[in-house]
This record gives sequence, C-alpha cells and structure tokens, in this order.
Amino acid sequence: MKYQKTYEADDKMISLIRDNYDLLQMLGSFGINLGFGDKTVEETCRDNNVDTYTFLAVVNYTINGFGDHEDDEQLSVPTLMHYLEASHAYYLDFQLPFIKRELQDCLNTDDSLGQLILRFYDEYAHEIRRHMMYEQKTLFPYVQSLLDGKPSGEYSIETFSRHHKEADKKLRELKLLIIKYLPGDVLHNNMLTATLHDIYDNEEWLRQHSMVEDHIFVPAIRRMEQLIKQNDVTKNISNMVFRNASAQNIEALSEREKDVIVALVQGMSNKEIADHLFISTNTVITHRRNIARKLQIHSPAGLTIYAIVNGLVDISSVKL
Repeated sequence: MKYQKTYEADDKMISLIRDNYDLLQMLGSFGINLGFGDKTVEETCRDNNVDTYTFLAVVNYTINGFGDHEDDEQLSVPTLMHYLEASHAYYLDFQLPFIKRELQDCLNTDDSLGQLILRFYDEYAHEIRRHMMYEQKTLFPYVQSLLDGKPSGEYSIETFSRHHKEADKKLRELKLLIIKYLPGDVLHNNMLTATLHDIYDNEEWLRQHSMVEDHIFVPAIRRMEQLIKQNDVTKNISNMVFRNASAQNIEALSEREKDVIVALVQGMSNKEIADHLFISTNTVITHRRNIARKLQIHSPAGLTIYAIVNGLVDISSVKL
C-alpha cells in the first residue's frame, strides 16, 4: 500500500523505499545505487550526482498522482532525460523479455490458444518498442538540441504531446484473455497467477511512466522552448536596434529620461508619470521631447524595444 505522503529532502531514503517498495526500480533509472544506509534523500542524491529536487518531483508525483509542475523552473531537464532513457532501457531490455519467459513457462505452447496468447504478447511488445524507440530517436535528440541552445528543425514538444498516448491497451487485453480463457492445473494456475501479477505491475508502471512524461517532462520542455524563443526575439531586437544605433551618434540619456521611458513602456500617461516621479507634467513632456530627439524614436513600440534591449525592462513583463 502506498502512503499518500509528500517526501522531502531531509527524509531518510530507506523510509521512502520502505513505504513504497515499488520505487526500487525508479532508483536504478535515476542512477542511484543501493546501500545508502541511513542517509537522507538529499545525501543519497548528492552521492549519486542526481538532482534532488527533480528526483523528489518524480517520486511524489508517482506516489500521489498529482502535483503542479506547469511553471516549475527548478526541474533539471538533463536529470529527467537520464531517468526516462534509463526507464526505457529497463522496460525494453528486461521487463518485456522477462514477461515473455514467464508466459512461455506457464502456457502450453503446443496448444493453439497458448500460441495465440504468445503472438498477442509479441504484438504488444512490438508496439511498446516502437513507441519508446520513437522517443529515443526523435524526442530525446530534439530535447538535447534545446539543451545545447540549437533547436533542430520544425519539431516541437507540442508535436510529441499531441500524438502521445498510452501504449498499454494490448497489455490490458492480454490480462483479460488469460483470466477468462486459460484455466489449467494447480501448478500452471499458480504460475499464471504470478505472471498476471507481474503484468498488473507492468501496466501500473507504464501508466506512471506516461504521467511523468505528460505532466513533468512535457511542461519542462515547453518552458525551455519558450525561453529560447524569447531569447531569439531579444537577440533579433538587439541586432536591429544596435545596427540603427551605429549609424547615428545617439546622445546618452539621463537617469530621469530612462525613468520616463520605463513608465511609458508600462503604459502610464503623462500625468501618471508626473505623479509617479514627483515632477510636473510639463517636465515630463520636455523629457519625452529630449528622448525622441536623442534616440530618434517616437513610437511607444520603438521605446519598448529600446527599453528591452538596454535592460530597462524585462522582456518577460512585456507583451510582444
């Protein structure tokens, strides 16, 4: 039974596993070795070069099935990538062959129904492998290009998200087929029961894996895309403004004139600026006239661009 509890960095790692034994495989996917003694989660993560915050985000989401990570800027994308890639390797290289061996041991492979069950399982395994290999060959290289600051092609995380769906439908069907149509002797029933238990565990594992991708990984990549796009806009604006500036001998602005520009970008009227800066409206008008003369910029949009490029306002606070 899982405990509906939110774990923190100073909790003992052994307590987390004792309460939620099925997280043992997750440790391996994060690259965390066993033998951590009585160390805390933070100490164990640090010893294994794992980002503690990201580890706990995945753990708590998996245990409790909820959590808001849409605007979570603390998540480590490289840590998530390593976790997801290692999870794929675990499932494709270990779990799929393991379940097949169990089925072969408890089914009569000379019986046509047993043969059909194994064929059904092979079809499921092929679908899962295709699903995960797509992510390995397309999604993860794209994310790495974002980490390198060089996004590739027209691909985006929205393309992945729109087509991402659970790939365990055949697993559920396989489970029901075995329960309904494969009675046998006591020995084979015991073996089938054990195999069914493992299939149920795999079904739950796939569900949790999909949830982590949809609700933690996808939002994190979406934020990366937005940041890169934002930086590209800033860079383009900067290049445009400084090209224009190099062609002119722009007279330096005073600090008060910069204050006026910031207020204008924030949408203040002349009177509101005067009240804000404790000056007269006529003085505001004079400042605006001097700003236009020095910068050769007369429109609010132009002043907004100038303010962004020169660090007077943060681009994230400006509606482009």
